[in-house]
Amino acid sequence: MVSQKITINNPQGLHMRPAGVFAKAMTKFDSNVNIIFNGTKTNGKSLLNIIGACIKCGSEVEIECEGVDEEEALKTAIELIESGLGE
Repeated sequence: MVSQKITINNPQGLHMRPAGVFAKAMTKFDSNVNIIFNGTKTNGKSLLNIIGACIKCGSEVEIECEGVDEEEALKTAIELIESGLGE
């Protein structure tokens, strides 16, 4: 298992569009991907779960990946968040 903390920098947080970009990208990996926010694990491959987590701009989250391609999944997740998830 690998994980890394990162701050969400999208002005509107993880709303529908950026959450969709993230979930779609993560479904390409065999590893489990979780977003840990306020002590709660959220499935990083589920658009509805990500939106339901109510992650706002400036929130620190931990991305946790576990599985055969965990390193690549974590690297992609961090790059996506740093790039603003298409916004």
